Amino acid sequence: MSKMQGPGIFLAQFLRDQEPYDNLKNIGSWVASLGYKGVQIPTWDKRVIDLDKAAESKAYCEDVQASLDKIGLQVTELAAHLQGQVLAIHTAYETAFGAFYPEGLDDAGRLEWATGELIKSVKASAHMGLKAVPVLSGGLAWHMIYPWPQRPAGLIDMAFKELYRRWKPVLDTAQDEGITIAFELHPGSDIYDGATFEMFMDVSNNHKAACLNYDPSHFLLQQLDYCEFIQLYGDRITAFHVKDAEFQPSGRVGVYGGYKSWSKRAGRFRSLGDGQVDFTRVFTLLTEAGYNGWAVLEWECCVKSPEQGAAEGAPFIAQHIIEATEVAFDDFAGGKSDDILNKKILGLS
Repeated sequence: MSKMQGPGIFLAQFLRDQEPYDNLKNIGSWVASLGYKGVQIPTWDKRVIDLDKAAESKAYCEDVQASLDKIGLQVTELAAHLQGQVLAIHTAYETAFGAFYPEGLDDAGRLEWATGELIKSVKASAHMGLKAVPVLSGGLAWHMIYPWPQRPAGLIDMAFKELYRRWKPVLDTAQDEGITIAFELHPGSDIYDGATFEMFMDVSNNHKAACLNYDPSHFLLQQLDYCEFIQLYGDRITAFHVKDAEFQPSGRVGVYGGYKSWSKRAGRFRSLGDGQVDFTRVFTLLTEAGYNGWAVLEWECCVKSPEQGAAEGAPFIAQHIIEATEVAFDDFAGGKSDDILNKKILGLS
């Protein structure tokens, strides 16, 4: 077992148009001052990366890495969540997700654009020597999550076959580059829990590049066992969002939330340590599973400010990272052994 890397921080929720949050150098200096060692960069935000240049030029990527190295930071991953969502959008959601893609694209246009952006993210990651691209899968069948009206036979199977058809060029490119596509299992996407991940793996013939960005907060809000999930799928986890959440159901709201705002829902994202996720157990299980990637803060809290959440996040993650032991605690009490000794202990002649 090897040591997890961190603390890292996902920049998406902290970027703004004023200093020190307005470009990679400024926001990098800010997070470095808080104790972070790595940054996960959202590839859709030109304030922190030019994806076209990063995909085309290894020299550009080396310049980005060198500028971060000067302030004690590394790139953890290049995230492409929004482009992944655009890869598969049901028409019912095309307007709501309109901010994620260029104006005027139909389904075929969105597919072509998102595929190109995702492949660019893979190429840029390869230029930087990174190992995973965190994404959302997108969703064609999400509106059918609840089995009413009854789902026609074969509907879900068709949806997952089509989802894989759309992802296959990206997955194949990633495999060729030695990169994994780390699906964040997220409501609104068709791959949102273990069962749906297995469906995708079935239709993809267990594609080697299809992996996971583990985020326990989404599982807690679904009331899924986020610890057993690691035991089931730990060998496919190649990225890790450290995000907390709480679930406080009442006589008024439960898992579905009653169309309430985040602050009024039973399930709410919280800053690290303020929610219900057992991170001691999570970090232990990931360490036992051999995860040696980055532990990256994703901050989404409806109570605390982003500044306080970021400041508290770095020491929280650092305290939970485990230096995996290479010796057994009781080695001192052991001795040499052989078959003769073992037979003697067992009372065998």
